[in-house]
Amino acid sequence: MRAEIEALAADIRKSVALLKRHLNWDDALMRLDELNAQAEDPNLWNDGDKAQKLMRERTQLDTQVSGCRKLEADLDDMLGLIELADAEGDTDVAADAEAQLRALKDLAGKLELETLLSGEADANDCYLEINSGAGGTEAQDWAEMLLRMYSRWAEQHGYKLEFVEESAGEGAGIKSATIRVVGHNAYGWLKTEAGVHRLVRISPFDSNARRQTSFASAWVYPVVDDTIDIQINESDCRIDTYRASGAGGQHINKTDSAVRITHIPTGIAVACQTERSQHQNRARAWDMLRARLYEAELQKREAAAQALEDTKTDIGWGHQIRSYVLQPYQMIKDLRTNVETSDTQAVLDGDLDMFMAASLASRIKGKDEGAT
Repeated sequence: MRAEIEALAADIRKSVALLKRHLNWDDALMRLDELNAQAEDPNLWNDGDKAQKLMRERTQLDTQVSGCRKLEADLDDMLGLIELADAEGDTDVAADAEAQLRALKDLAGKLELETLLSGEADANDCYLEINSGAGGTEAQDWAEMLLRMYSRWAEQHGYKLEFVEESAGEGAGIKSATIRVVGHNAYGWLKTEAGVHRLVRISPFDSNARRQTSFASAWVYPVVDDTIDIQINESDCRIDTYRASGAGGQHINKTDSAVRITHIPTGIAVACQTERSQHQNRARAWDMLRARLYEAELQKREAAAQALEDTKTDIGWGHQIRSYVLQPYQMIKDLRTNVETSDTQAVLDGDLDMFMAASLASRIKGKDEGAT
C-alpha cells in the first residue's frame, strides 16, 4: 500500500487513540451503559430538570463513543477498498476511496477537538452579542457584517438562531445585536470568538473611496440552566423599559415592551425586545443576566488569558483578536494563533472553522502546559 495512504491511516488511528484517552474509554463505556439504563426508567421524568441533565450527558457521551467506533469502522472499510482496488487495478475506485480517507482524517481532527470541549458550560447554548465600535456608519455596517458571518456559520453547522435584541444603526448596519445560538457545543465553539474584530477596506460610504479601519466586538456567554445557581439581588440592578426598534408591526412601536437590566456592581447590561410583552422580555433579560454573570465567573475560574472587563475597555486598537483586510490586499489573520487566509469572502460567509479550531487547540495546549 502506498506510503501516503499509510500516513493518512496512521493519522486517523492517532486521532482515535487520543479520543479514547480523553474519554477514558473503558469508564466512558461503563458510564454510557449506566445512562442508557437510567434513561429507560419510567420514573425518570418525574424530575424534569434531572432528566434533562441526564439526557444531555447521555447524548453527548453517545455521540463521542459512536464517533470513535464509526471512525475505526470507516477506516477499515476504506483501507480494504483501496487494497482491493489496487489489486484489481481499478484506479477510479482507489482514487475515490483515498478522497474519502482524507475526509475521514478531517472528521477525526474535528471530533478530537470536540472531545476537548469539556468545560463546565461548553455543551450549552450561548448568547452572541455584537457591538459596533467608534466610527459611526462604518463601524455599524461592519457590526452587521459580523452578525451575518456568525449567523451563516451557525446555520452551516445546524444550529438554530433566535434573535433577542437589535439596535439599528443611524444610516446603515447595527449599533448592537444579541442572538441565541441553540445547539450542542454552541458555547464551546463560539467562546473563542470573543474579542474585537478589525476591518480594513475601501469605504462604501465615502464618495472619495478612501480606505477606512473599523472595529466591532463579539461577546459570547453560555445559556445557564436551572441546575446552575446564580444569585442576583434585585436591589443591585436597574431596570429600564423602552420602545423596541426594528421590525415588529404596530404593537412593537407603540408600547414600552423592551427591557434593559443593568447589574450595577459589575456594569453588565443586557436587553431584550423580541417578545411581544414587557413581562416576557423581562423574564428573558433576567435569564441573559444570569448567563452573563455565570460567564464572568467561568472566566475567573478558568483563569482566562484576558479578563472579560479588561477586553471590554475599548473596541479599538490594541484589543483586536482578528484583522480582516479587504484593501489593498485580501487577508484575514487571527492575531492570537497567526492562522490566516486570503479567501476573505468564504470567511465572511461563515467559514470560520480553521480559526476556531486553532484557537481552541491553543487554549487546550496552554492549559496542558500549565498543568505539567
